Amino acid sequence: MCLAIPMKISQLDDNRLATVDVLGVTRQISLDLTPQAQVGDYVLVHAGFAIEVVDEQYAQDTIDLIKQFPELAGEDLPA
Repeated sequence: MCLAIPMKISQLDDNRLATVDVLGVTRQISLDLTPQAQVGDYVLVHAGFAIEVVDEQYAQDTIDLIKQFPELAGEDLPA
């Protein structure tokens, strides 16, 4: 089973890369699989790639679920 985390695109970078954020954690990811993604969009991120653009409500519901299991993230998450 794989796990994809919804993250919000905060910046578009060169070479189809983007900076994304979830719960204050930022990462640089590839948009090769989702070239239509824009700043402000939520994307599902797996293994450093955005694999799907999702709507904000779906993303927030998933983030709320993740917050219920902070031990899965291996660190304290903000409330």
